[in-house]
Amino acid sequence: MNNELKIQWFPGHMTKARRMMEEQIKLVDVVVEMLDARIPQSSTNPLLLQVIGSKPRVLVLNKTDMADADATEAWFNKFKSKNLPVIKIDCATGKGTKQLLALIQQAAKPVIDKWLKKGVKNRSIRVMIVGIPNVGKSTLINRLVGKNKTAAQDRPGVTRGQQWVTIAKGLELLDTPGVLYPKIENPQTGFFLAVTGAVREEVYDRETATILLTEWLLNKHPDALQNCYNIEITATDTAETVLGKIAVARGYLKTGGMADMNKVYPLILKDFRSAKIGKFTLDEI
Repeated sequence: MNNELKIQWFPGHMTKARRMMEEQIKLVDVVVEMLDARIPQSSTNPLLLQVIGSKPRVLVLNKTDMADADATEAWFNKFKSKNLPVIKIDCATGKGTKQLLALIQQAAKPVIDKWLKKGVKNRSIRVMIVGIPNVGKSTLINRLVGKNKTAAQDRPGVTRGQQWVTIAKGLELLDTPGVLYPKIENPQTGFFLAVTGAVREEVYDRETATILLTEWLLNKHPDALQNCYNIEITATDTAETVLGKIAVARGYLKTGGMADMNKVYPLILKDFRSAKIGKFTLDEI
């Protein structure tokens, strides 16, 4: 990539989130890690493995309705080949959430067996849902609980309060999701996290992110851009010229006919995040 997208993290927030999770993890038996199906690699957090230690972990590929179906299947098979319990769900519709409960109970079997050996019976398995911001943790909790007990908003980091809720016979869920800030080791990961909405717009440059995203779409899915915005793309087009064409097509023009990019940038990001341009997976295996 020509331009690098820098994410300006707040170290204090990251440290606080980690400390809070380390305290909560002590209380649970099974950890459910949520991943964004559009960025299964970029939305994993290596730090989580250090924090959870040997506790059973279940992987959830969420937002499958917005990702490329073949790519989701490939990632699903890759995780399975590593003997990781994994499930594909779509929190927005609730698809796959019932099967998730069965997978959690399956993952908890070694814990239950250990309890039985010690003579402990009828103890509930305690579960915690963790993941990077805006991956759908609160929405999943709401689905599992059946009532809107958590503040699920389409904004990174909106969750408060803490209590245990029974979600099935012998299964209790901590209704506070664990937030871990993604580890950004390279600019591409930062770019993927920004354009999928995992990080707040205050911590990166929106213009750079939109140009990089348009460049990515122009290289990999030019037809999707043409169809979504009813424009014609030629072999000589660049991200900047495509954005200019979209501005004209949408009538986003200033006095004098100049393209109003302050209207174009948020439009592209919004349409990409809502899968209006198309269903894409950014992370490649």
